[in-house]
Amino acid sequence: MKNIYEEAGGTYTRQGDYELPNLKVPPEKEIEIGVWGQRYRQYLKQHHWIRYYNLLTSGTLNEHLAAVDQQAERLFQSLVSALSKQENVTEKLKANRPMEWVQKTNNIRNRASEIVNSELIYI
Repeated sequence: MKNIYEEAGGTYTRQGDYELPNLKVPPEKEIEIGVWGQRYRQYLKQHHWIRYYNLLTSGTLNEHLAAVDQQAERLFQSLVSALSKQENVTEKLKANRPMEWVQKTNNIRNRASEIVNSELIYI
C-alpha cells in the first residue's frame, strides 16, 4: 500500500536502516533584492526562522523579499522628500551652503532609515 507521498510521485533513498524522502526545493525566480530586502532576510533568519524556512521551501522567499524591498524603498524616498520639504533643504541651500546641506541631508536620511527599519524591516 502506498502512502500519500508515494501517490504524489515521491520517492525514497535507502541510507542504512532508514528510507529518506527525496525532497527538492522548487526553483525560485532570480530577482534582484536591495539593501532593505537583505536586511529583512537577515532579520527573518535570526528571529523568525520558521517563517524564513517556510518561505524558502515554498519557493516564494525571493518574491517576498523583493516586495518588502520595494515597499521599504518607496517609504524611504517619500520620507526623505517630505522631511526635506518640511526642513527647507533645497537646491538653493546646496548651492549656497553645501556643508550645511550635507549635514541636514544625512540627518534626514538617517531618520528616514530608522523609521523604515522600525516599521517594515524589524517587525
